Amino acid sequence: MFDTARTAFAWLVTGPHPVALDGRQISGLPPRLVPLDEVGRLTVTKGCPQQTRDAVWTALVTRSRAEGGTWTVACVGLALPVLIPVAATLTNRFRGEVHDIHAAVLTGFLEALVDVDLTRPAILVRLRWAAYRAGHRALREALDAAAPVADPGARAPGPEHAGGHPDFVLLTAVDAGVLTATDAALIGDTRFGELSLAEAAQARGQTYKATQQARHRAERKLAAYLSALSDSDAATRPKRRRTVARGPEKTRRPVSPRPPKSGVGDRGTRVPARPRPSRSTSEPGAVQEASSCD
Repeated sequence: MFDTARTAFAWLVTGPHPVALDGRQISGLPPRLVPLDEVGRLTVTKGCPQQTRDAVWTALVTRSRAEGGTWTVACVGLALPVLIPVAATLTNRFRGEVHDIHAAVLTGFLEALVDVDLTRPAILVRLRWAAYRAGHRALREALDAAAPVADPGARAPGPEHAGGHPDFVLLTAVDAGVLTATDAALIGDTRFGELSLAEAAQARGQTYKATQQARHRAERKLAAYLSALSDSDAATRPKRRRTVARGPEKTRRPVSPRPPKSGVGDRGTRVPARPRPSRSTSEPGAVQEASSCD
């Protein structure tokens, strides 16, 4: 599906007369007719001001609504660098058929082209989030459907358990009413995306400090929400009883009333003492025993 969109966009910029925007009407573009593929390269660079990006997308969406066809294909082609990562994120752990989810991502983007507010900043960011929400709904429907009997592994974990991906967490908070889509986009694109906080402030028409404070407030709401979820999970989780393994009971030996013997006297072979021969005083060399002084 995305390959078809890429091929269709390539046809628009092939040949001697590629589809182009008039750069003289858009500040930040070269003052000439700029082919759409060149427009795409210029707007994805980090040095491109957010006002230029919004001006480009205002021109693209306006012509898509008025003329359809070519300019709608142009919008899809220029949005592929954000739509493909969205589809990949949604399906990176899904083991079923991903075609429907990719189609939902593209459909969500096309539907948003019709009613996205062009007076507000960060047009492509909001188109991306519309595509993400549509793909997320399709993913949830696929996960909630009964898994086929022949393929019990086709059911993958739900988004809330899919590795804690930031986009899933943010979208869950939006669905719960904790964050607005704008707050989620601010956190997602400045914390995990390539949009700097200064660019986000410029896109929102705010000062850097005001945007920083807005992100801080949104992150505090998100942290409180996630903490409450964690406490709720802990409260409902069944507690395990700890069992201590005991060894076999030792039998106590009866105590003898007699004191224990050292056993030293029982060692070796007892030999009877020899009687000492008595010597007669009459024998030569005999020593007469002296009488005691006592």
